[in-house]
Amino acid sequence: MAVPTASKKRSAPADSEPPFRWREIARHALISRALDDLEEATNKNRANVPRDHLILYQFSARGHEVAQAILGSLITHRHDGVSAYYRNRPLLLALGLTIEDALASPLGRSGGFSDGRDIGVVCNLPNANGPVVIPMSGDVGSQFTPGAGWAQSVTYHRDVLGDKSWDGAIGLVLGGDASVATNGFWSSLTMATTLKLPMLFYIEDNGLGISVRGDLQTPGSDIAANLASFASLFVRSGDGTDPAVCAALLAECVAHVRAGSGPAFVRLTVPRMCSHSGPDNQKGYRTDAEIAADTKRDPLPKLRKYLVPELLSESEWNKLEAEVERDVAHGLAGARARPAPTPDGIGQFVYADESAEDAYGGLSKAERAALSGTDVPQEGGDIVRFAEAVKRTLARELEVNPRALVFGEDVGRKGGVHLVTEGLQRKFGDKRVFDTSLSEEGIIGRAVGMALSGLMPVAEIQFRKYADPAAEQLNNCGTLRWRTKNRFAAPIVVRMPGGFGKDVGDPWHSLSDEVRFVHAYGWQVAMPSNSADAVGLLRAAMRGANPTIFFEHRSLLMTGDGSARYPGDDYVLPFGRARLVREGSDITLVTWGAMVHRSTEAAAKFGDRVELIDLRTVAPWDKARVLASVEKTGRCLIVHEDNITAGFGAEIAATLAQESFWHLDAPVERLAPKDIPVAYHENLLAAMMPDVELIAERIEAVLGA
Repeated sequence: MAVPTASKKRSAPADSEPPFRWREIARHALISRALDDLEEATNKNRANVPRDHLILYQFSARGHEVAQAILGSLITHRHDGVSAYYRNRPLLLALGLTIEDALASPLGRSGGFSDGRDIGVVCNLPNANGPVVIPMSGDVGSQFTPGAGWAQSVTYHRDVLGDKSWDGAIGLVLGGDASVATNGFWSSLTMATTLKLPMLFYIEDNGLGISVRGDLQTPGSDIAANLASFASLFVRSGDGTDPAVCAALLAECVAHVRAGSGPAFVRLTVPRMCSHSGPDNQKGYRTDAEIAADTKRDPLPKLRKYLVPELLSESEWNKLEAEVERDVAHGLAGARARPAPTPDGIGQFVYADESAEDAYGGLSKAERAALSGTDVPQEGGDIVRFAEAVKRTLARELEVNPRALVFGEDVGRKGGVHLVTEGLQRKFGDKRVFDTSLSEEGIIGRAVGMALSGLMPVAEIQFRKYADPAAEQLNNCGTLRWRTKNRFAAPIVVRMPGGFGKDVGDPWHSLSDEVRFVHAYGWQVAMPSNSADAVGLLRAAMRGANPTIFFEHRSLLMTGDGSARYPGDDYVLPFGRARLVREGSDITLVTWGAMVHRSTEAAAKFGDRVELIDLRTVAPWDKARVLASVEKTGRCLIVHEDNITAGFGAEIAATLAQESFWHLDAPVERLAPKDIPVAYHENLLAAMMPDVELIAERIEAVLGA
């Protein structure tokens, strides 16, 4: 099936629809080229440039700038969300990025995208009343699924919340030809086409992914041709160096999406007139003839020929070039004059700082304050099992917060594989509780885009092990606030069952591995051992400002072990506050999750000698309570389900050795499974997992040490 392309026949710019601001487009393209000239020249002459004037990561947009400047002129809605990548500075210039910021960020100076925390080409732009460029990432293809999340948020704000200011808004995602081979691209394409989202895919195809040719990325080297059979996708393809072709195709695609006709996809071929990045030597994999052929396709001379003299006179073009030269010099001086970022605040904004201004994304402080809550549990609540407690909490938050959504694979009609969300879709509708396609990257990336738009997404990953394909999105979400220095944040909640089941385990469904998320920057990690704590922690996460992993232990979901009295519809349990399960005098036992129940039974054998602490959250963890307890008892045993090597127990033990050494009467002990995958047969599972008898034996051994 042929992909429609714009005619290469020249048409008068004055007749273009919509009317393009061609002088402004030319200005942005010229500025982009001037910035690339400046940076590339500096990079080639590094020995003669002071180190504080160097740009250590330089990615040129040379050859891509005209098409991006035209596209930027069409992104005008106040709720348009742009999910871009590291070669999209021309687009940002068109959307309001100043020349000084465009240079200060690559120089690592104060202000700008990240205040020196991230690579200068990893951009963001939190326009208050204009198109938003959501934070880029340094990896390839991770921009696609958050872009789809923003596009779905457009429909939610418009149709569910009834906010008509979102009418006509779109999600725009940009990528290079190599990025269409990534998981994120195909996941976002599935979302956009199955849900008919207001989403525009813009792919600039220069035929190379660093050094890998396009025919090794995409069969036939033309992704647009391959997508022509997608019935619900409006596909266009053309020459990205021809201003008339670019204007026609981009205007057609943007109009299609804004009209509510579903997603559109446009591929524009552009030359790569530079190395992939500053350190890259393209002559190692390109011939001189190939480089020369791309140089001949330079879109800037074509833009000049297109505009002069029909729209701009020769003198007007020369005046524009002089204006750009002056403004770039002024911007460079301003960027160089900015101070280097100070290291004293380097730890700020890993988590939300309530004393700082609101970041772009999530609920505002005022919105969170309007959701009342108490850390005092209601008395006399009925006994509920763990799964029912989670369901009740989700239902309550969906009632009181119209921005809350719950989704994941099988979450809607089925109600989840553990039936935790059973009935929620019938009660709240399939716009607020819905099933997703089978892509964990898509589930998490979608949640990030939704959170950035101001929603409160609760995403379910069916089992802990299944989160691995989403690792990139999870990592990017956790660092988002820090690497933008509080310009953006994406507080999402990820519900994740894991751990051994009732008399059953296996390497795929029974993984615990919570330490992986404790080690991940910016994440809160909750591991409740009972229904009451699950209610309070889940509600705190859904009303909070930080992304949260909410771990639902399989054994607690499958049995009544975690049953407790329902603490009320407004119960909120702060993170980092451990529970004193029982007081004791001679040994402190620290644990969390399902191991709390086995440890409680074991501790009962020793009367009042064992002080048992349930951490409840491992990021943050209640270090103060543990230290105080050990200073009283002089001994400590840590019991957990994750591997013993580098499990979270090691962190607790190291902290005690460092801060409570002189209070210890015996070495700190850890009890955890061996460093092997979780076994399937119950005999093997029982042999590897700490049980009541083994915990009691270790308590006795530590007491006798």
